[in-house]
Amino acid sequence: MNAVHFLNQFFAGCGGEEAASQRPLRLDGAVGPGRQLDIAVSATVVCGDDYFGEMESEALGQLLQWIEDEKPDVLICGPAFAAGRYGYACGTLAREAVRRGIPAVCGMHEENPGVLAADGAAYIVPTGEGVAGMRKVLPRMSDLAHAVVEGRAESAPPGTYLPRGQRANVFVEKSGADRAIEMMLAKIAGDSYETEAKPPLEKVPVPQALASVANATIALVTEAGVVPKDNPDRLEQCRAKGWHSYDISGLDSLQSGSYESVHGGFDVHVANRDPNRLVPLDAVRALQREGRIGRVDGFLYSTTGNCTATARSLKFGREIAQRLKEIGVAAALVTGT
Repeated sequence: MNAVHFLNQFFAGCGGEEAASQRPLRLDGAVGPGRQLDIAVSATVVCGDDYFGEMESEALGQLLQWIEDEKPDVLICGPAFAAGRYGYACGTLAREAVRRGIPAVCGMHEENPGVLAADGAAYIVPTGEGVAGMRKVLPRMSDLAHAVVEGRAESAPPGTYLPRGQRANVFVEKSGADRAIEMMLAKIAGDSYETEAKPPLEKVPVPQALASVANATIALVTEAGVVPKDNPDRLEQCRAKGWHSYDISGLDSLQSGSYESVHGGFDVHVANRDPNRLVPLDAVRALQREGRIGRVDGFLYSTTGNCTATARSLKFGREIAQRLKEIGVAAALVTGT
């Protein structure tokens, strides 16, 4: 069996965030994690996370051309774990490869945006959030790739790959009511169980527009990990456990050397030279002086979005929103990376 493997710049050995703009690259044979796959890898195709996100059409065109030239039995992408940009590239490339008749297998965390990008086309092996599980995941991806090529994937045990959104009628020994009661009893007893109902991502309705912002109070909220110098509250670089608020009432801008980003998902060096690139306090103050907005709330609300689980992110968002509502904030300017 012949496979092509897709990796980002980090796992291909091109570099970290400083190499995130790496243009598409083709390498002979297996590279990095690909050497641990139980599959013959004829070529490894590579693309930087930022390049794929900013130049998606060009990146896809070149990567798909190289993949099609190899005539592989299967395309393997990742694993990307919980890395959002990498996962998005994996899911998007896998989806387009399948549309061209090339089966694809990915590895990523179930909350990675790449799962949605794959649109049910690829088989996705579920992973943990971090790369510590690499050695366990790669054999599972290899086994699933063999099963896909040999036509055995649909009969694989539950949990082998994430649901693809495709329904099929099957006969089971117990009714849905019996299975539901067993799961409920297991949950009450603290035993392990696996739900059969995967809730969809929450759809947030668009709020009504403000009649006027000239008299409104605006708050600054960010998931870019912006904190005072030396990170006094020890905000995590990834998988944040909470959010923090910082007094900016006397500031016209966020000065380099006084504020910094501790976000672990991108190269922060350029942003830290001017933290207003991440939290535009300087621009908002200018609008306030011009009378185009009423006032700016006296605190910055900050957390880290890097690899933070959706459920935890929702909790942070609700907590921050409740606080803003209590103090009369009319709107929030939410910035990311």
